[in-house]
Amino acid sequence: MRHFLTLLDVTSEEARYILKRAAKIKRKLKEGKATRSLEGKTLGMIFDKASTRTRVSFETGMFQLGGHALFLHSGTTQLGRGEPIEDSARVLSSMVDCVMIRTFGHEIVQTFAEYSAVPVINGLTDLTHPCQILADVFTYEEHRGPIEGKTVTWIGDGNNMAHSWVNGAVSFGYRLKIASPEGYRPDEKLLAAARALGADVSLTNDPIEAADGADLVTTDVWASMGQEDEQIEREKAFAGFQVNDRVMAHANPDALFMHCLPAHRGEEVTASVIDGPQSVVWAEAENRLHAQKGLLDFLLAGQS
Repeated sequence: MRHFLTLLDVTSEEARYILKRAAKIKRKLKEGKATRSLEGKTLGMIFDKASTRTRVSFETGMFQLGGHALFLHSGTTQLGRGEPIEDSARVLSSMVDCVMIRTFGHEIVQTFAEYSAVPVINGLTDLTHPCQILADVFTYEEHRGPIEGKTVTWIGDGNNMAHSWVNGAVSFGYRLKIASPEGYRPDEKLLAAARALGADVSLTNDPIEAADGADLVTTDVWASMGQEDEQIEREKAFAGFQVNDRVMAHANPDALFMHCLPAHRGEEVTASVIDGPQSVVWAEAENRLHAQKGLLDFLLAGQS
């Protein structure tokens, strides 16, 4: 049994296998051929945070693979009434084949996984968003080939997506440049751990410097879910960290732009960039479905 709480819960070789499997399943789907590797399997999906892409991609993915997904909102389950996470994990994992959790504190998925009898997938926590990074790397490689040795630029908050890009530098071997204002940089312990594993990550407070020579530029909203009361303060802090045409002009001519969505045009990114020719955000969003099918297949059907 394997869990997927961060990207580093799988080896680089396994991460590559997941993307290879995702590509094969996607290709077969486009050809009208079914992949039913999870026939009779059930995924329990626990949501503490609102979701569009995570819910639709996991639910659709399980259906297309022959399985079934159950939507469970914490507010309408015993978790929302104070049942210990340990007890919920024991009970739910006795009835389903896999659990996906989208929540706030990373310790919630860690505790659930410790007491679960089935694989647990992190659908997003405040610390990491590993499913999104699988989709993002998958998307880059569909459009530009291997990401190993390329330069990825992250501009904005040192949040769960920034952390996932840091871990991805370990798994996929790209160089990562992060531009964040002081006080909003990625977690130092996570950075140190990734660097100890060989990640090439540099920090700056200059978005132009970070974008110079980039093959991929990516960002996220300035105030994530749960940070709405910090919106005004964050707008001031991130005022110089918008991805715009000037920033993209310093990246390589064939550089791509990504955003995990939802996006706030006019804040972290201009409309001219996210809706422009270098943007692959819509392919990126669709690829949440395909990358997660590769992940589910890996966790529940194994390598073949």
